[in-house]
Amino acid sequence: MTGPDATETVTTLLIADDDEVTRTGLRMLLAAQPGIEVVGEAADGVEVVERARRLRPDVVLMDVRMPRRNGIEATRQLLAERDESAGPRGGIPSASSVPPKVVVITTFENDDYVTAALSAGASGFVLKRLPVRQIAEAVRVVAAGEAILFPATLRRMVAARPLDSAEALPKAALTGREEEVLRLMATGLSNPEIAESLTVSLETVKTHVGNVLTKLGAQNRTHAVVIAYESGLVVPGFTG
Repeated sequence: MTGPDATETVTTLLIADDDEVTRTGLRMLLAAQPGIEVVGEAADGVEVVERARRLRPDVVLMDVRMPRRNGIEATRQLLAERDESAGPRGGIPSASSVPPKVVVITTFENDDYVTAALSAGASGFVLKRLPVRQIAEAVRVVAAGEAILFPATLRRMVAARPLDSAEALPKAALTGREEEVLRLMATGLSNPEIAESLTVSLETVKTHVGNVLTKLGAQNRTHAVVIAYESGLVVPGFTG
């Protein structure tokens, strides 16, 4: 009997949901998906932070409506530890101290908590009603450093509930090209697609994206896109 392919990338996953039936179902279904290892579960926002520290998963699948501490605060605490792990001089944290990526899982796509969680630093969100293979793919994509964006849904959520970061864009002093890159990010384009659209190199796009995140004080691409919509840089109906 042979072991798993040595070239296969395995993503470790921690599932946080206060409903035991939901947790158990997700664990069974996701553990059966290729490239995913479920390393633990948590029933509330306090427990998920404690277990993430101990288990060091690549990704946390985070429900937002949980007792003791909701998923928004849990996400914020996990990602704050990333900043602290870099040290006072902004050094590079060790691999063992890097916090997990967070994917919010929710029942309703217009849940107010979802937008707040994205602003807190979650890398994206998925709906509980999605086929398990799509949830698994979202976990893999986020683990690889990308974001899960649904621009139409994001526009609706931001329009319904503007966030405190709405003034971040005017204060950021983005260059014209950086604003252009941010607009394309907001349509859901990947870096290679942005490079093709602007006829520039992939490395140039990566530099612009990095500058945008730094100037906006955004945790990730998703957070930057939230700021773009709520600031008015991108409006409903924008397609690039």
